[in-house]
Amino acid sequence: MIDLVLFSSTSRLWLILPLIICISLVYAGTHHEQLGLIVRRAWRTFKWITGFMLLAFGILYLIQYLV
Repeated sequence: MIDLVLFSSTSRLWLILPLIICISLVYAGTHHEQLGLIVRRAWRTFKWITGFMLLAFGILYLIQYLV
């Protein structure tokens, strides 16, 4: 039973990547018209969102052990 719960929660984390990709592409597509510029801005937005989420995860992970 525990393995099923861990597998279920891990597979849900992989759904974050397509969501971030879609958000980045839509955000860049609404601000630019050229495909090359859209891809560059989407990549930059993807890195920004991913970095922010990893930073938030790191802070919460440290708080878990400090409290």
